[in-house]
Amino acid sequence: MQTRNKILDDMSQLMTNAMGVAQGAREEAENAMKSMIDRWLADRDFVTREEFDAVRAMAQKAREENAALEARLAEIEAQLNK
Repeated sequence: MQTRNKILDDMSQLMTNAMGVAQGAREEAENAMKSMIDRWLADRDFVTREEFDAVRAMAQKAREENAALEARLAEIEAQLNK
């Protein structure tokens, strides 16, 4: 009976070690994939959310100014055509 427990203990230890190796390989693969994605994103010149919001605010202001100038121009043209 002692040898049987020894065999089971050895199998249990072997499985534990195999799970540790598998988890280590998984973590290494995750880190490698993260690193590749980070490098890919860095090469793409994506803008940050803050930069996007700033440009969007500038475009909105330009549209508003353009609308105001169009209204003013229409008013001036109406006065000239009288």
